[in-house]
Amino acid sequence: MKLERVLFQKSYLYLIGFFIFMLLGFWVTYFTQILDQENYRMHLHGTVMILWCILLIAQAYLIRRKKIKLHRQLGKTSYLLVPLIAFTTVDLYKFRLNQSTTLENRDYLFTSSVLIALLVFLIYYLLAIYFKNKPAVHARFMICTIFAMFTAIIDRIIDSYFPSLLPFFPSVDGPVIQVVGLTLADILLVILCVWDWKSHKRLNVFPVALLIHLFYHYAVMNFYKFEFWKSFSIWFFKL
Repeated sequence: MKLERVLFQKSYLYLIGFFIFMLLGFWVTYFTQILDQENYRMHLHGTVMILWCILLIAQAYLIRRKKIKLHRQLGKTSYLLVPLIAFTTVDLYKFRLNQSTTLENRDYLFTSSVLIALLVFLIYYLLAIYFKNKPAVHARFMICTIFAMFTAIIDRIIDSYFPSLLPFFPSVDGPVIQVVGLTLADILLVILCVWDWKSHKRLNVFPVALLIHLFYHYAVMNFYKFEFWKSFSIWFFKL
């Protein structure tokens, strides 16, 4: 089946599946403890991320129904929602980081996992907006925004439902579960690259997204070793 047809006709179904996947990931750590969260920041961040997933589903469904005008009008809400995602992500992570007295290697790793994931998300989004008048490219980059969320979701799924697997992960002062979400996103992006090439001889979206994500993968697994990242993390910690 042609990738373009899937994107414009069925992507809303896959996005619904991703939304359920996200709910599953945060079910134990957030939804079952929703009244016991230590700070309003968890609720604010959770709300904007849920709204983002709902927006993606709604936009994909509107395209399927050929409601182009409504799709464009609704899409303008992202100009407010995305800055809120950026703010709440940084604000929540800063709050959690400040609960530490000093930073260790694991803190440096988590700083790259959170902040570079946000950067990747913003790059995909900005590319989608830049190409908003080219629907095929716009849709592809907008879909890519979900890959920046894989690590946060899969980390929690493994930690909550499969804790017996934790000893098998590489360790940096504790299991580096991020490797699963990062690798899964890499694999899916490779599949999309091949599918897009076979379907449409297109190499200007998913290969770009893959390179961006591979940088993210490398950063999470390696930046904690580098002095420049430690210096940045300490600066961020002291803000």
